[in-house]
Amino acid sequence: MSQAKVDRYKEEKKNRKQTIKKEKRNRVLARTVGVVIAAAIVCWIGFSGYSYYQAKKPTTKTEISMTALNDYLGSLSTDADSSAE
Repeated sequence: MSQAKVDRYKEEKKNRKQTIKKEKRNRVLARTVGVVIAAAIVCWIGFSGYSYYQAKKPTTKTEISMTALNDYLGSLSTDADSSAE
C-alpha cells in the first residue's frame, strides 16, 4: 500500500465512530421526515375526500316559528317598562 492509502485508512479509522453516528442520525432524520410527509399526504387526502362527501350530501332545511319567543321577549320588555315607572 502506498503511504497516502495508509494515511487515509488511519484517518478513516480514527473518525469511524463519528461517521457512523452521523450516518445513523441522517437515516433516522430521513425516516422521520418521510413519515411526517406521508402522514400529511394521508390527512390531506382524507380531508379532501370528506369535504367532497359533505359537498355532495343533500342538505335539509328546517323552518321554525319564532312567534312564541318573540311574544315572550315582548312580554319581558313590557313588564320591565311598567315596573320602572
